[in-house]
This record gives sequence, C-alpha cells and structure tokens, in this order.
Amino acid sequence: MTIRLQIASLGYHDVTDDPFVSGFQRAGALPFKHTVAGFARDLDALAGVPTAPRLVTDIDLSAPGRHLLLTFDDGGKSALHIGDALCARSWRGHFFIVSNLLGARTFLASTDLRYLRSCGHLIGSHSHTHPDIFNALSPRRMLEEWHTSTDALSQVLGERCATAAVPGGDISPQVLESAAAAGLRALFTSEPWLVPRRIHGCWILGRYIVKAATPSTRIAALAAFRSWRSALLVRRAKGAARAALPSLYRAYVARTTREWDAVAERP
Repeated sequence: MTIRLQIASLGYHDVTDDPFVSGFQRAGALPFKHTVAGFARDLDALAGVPTAPRLVTDIDLSAPGRHLLLTFDDGGKSALHIGDALCARSWRGHFFIVSNLLGARTFLASTDLRYLRSCGHLIGSHSHTHPDIFNALSPRRMLEEWHTSTDALSQVLGERCATAAVPGGDISPQVLESAAAAGLRALFTSEPWLVPRRIHGCWILGRYIVKAATPSTRIAALAAFRSWRSALLVRRAKGAARAALPSLYRAYVARTTREWDAVAERP
C-alpha cells in the first residue's frame, strides 16, 4: 500500500533549567519551557522511532512518504543548547525567530543565528513583533509582519528566508493567504495536521505543540504517526470555545502574555 505524504511536526519553545534566562518572560510561556533533562528524555524517545528528524527543505513535498520534523519557536537563548543537542544526534531542526527581539536580553543575537545555520539548522520567521492573536490583524499588517521579519533574517543570514511559523497559533484563511502573498514557501501552524496543504505556492504544515508536561511516551507515539486524530479533536474543541467567547479569549491572552517588569512579579 502506498503511503500518502504525511509530516509529523513537533513544536517546542525553550529548553532551560532557568526559565527566566531564555525566551519570553510571561506567565503564558512557562508551560512551554522544558527542562534540559526533560528535553533529553524526549530526544531519547524520538530516537526509538523509525523516522529521524529532518528539514522541510530536504523533503519532496510532492511525493508520498512519512517525515518527522522538529521546530522551535521564538528564538530564546536556549536555542543554542537545543541546536547542539540535535547535532549530537546528527539531527537538524527549524528555529523560528521573532526578528525585533534579536539581541534582546533573553533572545538570540545575529551571531547566534549564523552559528545555528552553520550547524545545518533552518532559520525561519516567527513574525517581526509576535502579535499574540495573529488572525486579528488586518491583511496589510499580516504582510508587514512577514515582510519585515523575513527581510531582516535574510540580511542576517545572507540567504533568503522563506519559511515561517504563525505566532500564537491562531490561523484563518487570511493568515494562510498572507503567508503565500509574502512569498513564503512553507508555513507551520499549531494545528495538528499530518497532511500538508498548498495555497498559492506556499505549503501549510500542521504541528503538535509540545508542553513541558507532555509525557515522552506521547511524543514517541506522535512521532510514530499515532494519536494525531485525538489531538486534532482537542484542538478543534479549543478553537470552537475561542470563537464562541472572543472577548474572554482576548482577555485571557492579554493577561497571560503580559511581560514581567521585575523579578518581584515572577511566580
């Protein structure tokens, strides 16, 4: 039996034993900050599945097959450790960068991006300013976010940046269209789809976003192309709740994405 194209993409954020030295400093980011030991357990679990992680740019997306991808959002400083941990296993990952945070205290600098790229990892856009409800932007603002970010990253890397991940994870037809209109060739969402779809030359790929509390056994199952249907049902239920209660959702996002101004505010 011929297997159609399926891509199991796992989305991570920070990997650090001190959550206050890497990435976003806000309550909503904490559930996505993995410890070094926890991430190592996930990598050990992934090593037990038949498909080794690779880059989307190395895949023929027009051909059938099964592929595993690892992605890392935001561009926190812990990306350097992550990149080295992947290289130790001869794996490569996708690092999606919020371009206006380059050089900020808890984020990567331009030299760090060039180092990760020299190791064989792919650098992509996570927008310029990380709007937390991206699908609430106007189409013009969406385009500005993509263009500003990809232009900045292309200048840093000396090569075209044509891969991105949607910040915040909220998508709509307009979000997907904006990526294609901006010239992106691949856009990662936070929807747990296995089968990519194409919009005007841009491949749209799903992801399962991994939390620190996600068991390594579940990671292994997802990497073996199991449990995706149940993950999609959960994601759709959350999406329906957001659509039914938009004002509550906006208030929740505003509360959980407020940056901490001082150490005293941290939990």
